[in-house]
Amino acid sequence: MILSTTPQIEGHPIREYKGVVTGETIIGANAFKDFFAGIRDIVGGRAGSYEKVLSEAKDTSIREMMMRAQALGANAIVAIDLDYETIGANGSMLMVAASGTAVVI
Repeated sequence: MILSTTPQIEGHPIREYKGVVTGETIIGANAFKDFFAGIRDIVGGRAGSYEKVLSEAKDTSIREMMMRAQALGANAIVAIDLDYETIGANGSMLMVAASGTAVVI
C-alpha cells in the first residue's frame, strides 16, 4: 500500500478512485504520564511518554485507514490528512483521525 499526502503519486497514474477512507483512534493518557509531563513542562525538555502515545495513535489510525482501503480493492491512498484533537474531561483523551482517498494505481 502506497501512502501519500499529495493528491497523486508521481509516475503512477490513478486508474480508479475507490472513495474516501478514514481511521480513527482515541487513546487515553494516564495520570502517571500526566505527572511526569507536568514536571517536564516545569524543567524543560520533551515529554517522551506523550510523544510515544501520540505516535501509537497515529500509527493505529493509519493502519485502520489502510485496512479499509484494502477492503475496497485499493493499492494506494492519496491526499492523506491527519488531525489531532484532545477530548474528554480536561483533555484527558487524544483523538487522531486519518483520512484520504483510496485509489488503484
